[in-house]
Amino acid sequence: MIQIAVLGYGTVGSGVVEVIETNKADINKKAGEDLAVKYILDLREFPGDPYEKKVVHDFDVILKDDEVKVICETMGGTTYAYDYTKKALLAGKSVCTSNKELVAAHGPELLRLARENHCNYLFEASVGGGIPIIRPLNYSLTAEHIDGITGILNGTTNYILTKMDKEGADFEDVLKEAQDKGYAERNPEADVEGYDACRKIAILSSLMTGKSVHYEDIYTEGITKITAADFKYAKQMNKSVKLLAFSQDTEDGFFAMVAPFMISREHPLYSVNDVFNAVYVHGNMLGDSMYYGRGAGKLPTASAVVSDVVDCARHQGKTIMCFWDEEKVKVADVGGAKRKFFVRVSADKREAAMAAFGALAEINVGIAEEFAFMTQTMSEKDFDEKVEKLGGCLNRIRIMA
Repeated sequence: MIQIAVLGYGTVGSGVVEVIETNKADINKKAGEDLAVKYILDLREFPGDPYEKKVVHDFDVILKDDEVKVICETMGGTTYAYDYTKKALLAGKSVCTSNKELVAAHGPELLRLARENHCNYLFEASVGGGIPIIRPLNYSLTAEHIDGITGILNGTTNYILTKMDKEGADFEDVLKEAQDKGYAERNPEADVEGYDACRKIAILSSLMTGKSVHYEDIYTEGITKITAADFKYAKQMNKSVKLLAFSQDTEDGFFAMVAPFMISREHPLYSVNDVFNAVYVHGNMLGDSMYYGRGAGKLPTASAVVSDVVDCARHQGKTIMCFWDEEKVKVADVGGAKRKFFVRVSADKREAAMAAFGALAEINVGIAEEFAFMTQTMSEKDFDEKVEKLGGCLNRIRIMA
């Protein structure tokens, strides 16, 4: 029997216990050995909970118990979670996590510690919740040179943008509704400013390159400036607005970005709505493939954590290969990236905009006080310079080719 400890008995941690207990027969069969939760680490007491007797408050109890072979880290954050994970790996205990902050900040170091101590550090649940994407990148697509990943990686922002698109609502109103339904935190900054998606694309980009892409180096822009008017224009153009996280390995360098983009109806990500996530991967031999599902939530995320536990059970004493070295990837300045832009300016800047941008396509939805248009393909740097000469704009949204 393989004994398991769960660190943190919150939403995901309690979900891990529920998945293991509910699907016990299937999980044990696939693991090739019986699995059981021996400890649950939390600062709180849980009177009346069916697993209250498994709750402990001292991590050393878990660390010193030789029966515990696998630890599920669902605490979040990068302080205690980092300290406990390091100690567990140094003791030869495998760790499975849903903690994207920790993986993005310390992934290559923790993977190295796992290799050195003949155990595993697995993090399928850190990106895309229940969507299998880490394993495909590590195993299924090993014959590919992956040169591009584009994803809708945050369910909160995708829910907000979907509601704005379908109902013509304003950002603040939909955000409040998302908070009331539990889709958004009371402090939604990490989601709506793009930080959550940034950490996730940093993880995927690191697996794509086999090196370390630091999330601090990725240009990140959220959705707080998107308005109901932007969606009117998008519909006129047969497009929608999505918060995309992407990385591309090009002849001009390695580019990574998180920002709102207009995408056309023909793009597979156009139909990814509400709290669903999707990851769109391009390989030089396979071409395009997409991975779609619930990107967050108690049970989908917990299911991904437990799938890692099963992998650890199958590979006791052996490290599962993960190609993510500590060598840093230089992320190119986004100023060199080229694309089209959708732009809104005040009506009195119409002539100046036409002079600055030359050939452009006007977009008219009957808002008299505005002039809106789509540019030709140009670099981000050239675009910023032209907008600066105009004295700014009401809004601009990049267009995905």
